[in-house]
Amino acid sequence: MANPSPPLNFRTILTESRRIITAHSRHFLALSIVFLLPISVSSFVYPTLQNLIAELFKISNFDQPSLPTKTLLLALAFALFVFVVSLFAIGSITYSVFHGFYGRPVKFISAVQSVKVSFWPVLGTVLASHIVFLLVVLVAGLFLFLVVGCFEMVGLEMEFSSPYFVGICVVVAIPLLLVLLYLQVNWTLAGVVAVLEPRWGFNALSRSANLIKGMRGVALSLMVLFGAWTGILGFFISKSELDLDGATTDGWMNWMSLASVYLILYFSMGHTLALLYHAAANTVLFLYCKTLHGELALEIGEKFATEYVSLPFDDGKVPHLVSVANAL
Repeated sequence: MANPSPPLNFRTILTESRRIITAHSRHFLALSIVFLLPISVSSFVYPTLQNLIAELFKISNFDQPSLPTKTLLLALAFALFVFVVSLFAIGSITYSVFHGFYGRPVKFISAVQSVKVSFWPVLGTVLASHIVFLLVVLVAGLFLFLVVGCFEMVGLEMEFSSPYFVGICVVVAIPLLLVLLYLQVNWTLAGVVAVLEPRWGFNALSRSANLIKGMRGVALSLMVLFGAWTGILGFFISKSELDLDGATTDGWMNWMSLASVYLILYFSMGHTLALLYHAAANTVLFLYCKTLHGELALEIGEKFATEYVSLPFDDGKVPHLVSVANAL
């Protein structure tokens, strides 16, 4: 007789994510080192590197108008690097967690090769979501412009420092943030959908919104947890950012000091774990949402004519059979 399945909640998602990662610890460690650690290290090094460039320009009396160009190029290079490597990470980690969820073998080479298939669908899905976000922000900006124009027509002063202007901005910003948050929650599974299903772009966004029904609270909880985790790490690293004011030698000595390198690596590892667990949790959530909507039962039924779905509730490698009916 099958053991009863655990409730589908926030704790279950985190527990199963941890079990899968622990069961294939060396595999996920390798993926983290290749894809996630460079993102984390560069994120923490970038602010200091930007300040260092500004300090060197100031000390060397270089042509100051060229400084904004160089900092802008550095920012664009950093953003492009993080964006592309993040897509690689989503594809490889999602692929690995999916196979680990069913107790299947998880191989590093196969996970890396899966990126070739998943990169473009995930890219198209991310671009589609950003297009919608941009349209929502533009509509809110247009609405703000029209409201300000109406107030000015009746003779109210609408300068940037005006309390009326600030009040209107707050009134518009709060609903805007809520709408963006709602969309982000609905699209939590979009990246996973683009990797594991033949869907991408707006189709993947729609699919995610349908699957997440009944589990929006869990998706929001995951966003808050890992967002807070990342935010706290960012806060501490910003407080410990190197002060490059003063002599050039002192600045370089501080930058190359062992304590500074250790601090960056320490927070980078914490940030890497947050990224890894967030990606794994989203994949597990996707599979549970399919279970909740009865889709896994249909898929298993088509292949094996049985009501049971293989979920790794034992050690992450040996699957444990649970009835889908118990999970609904």
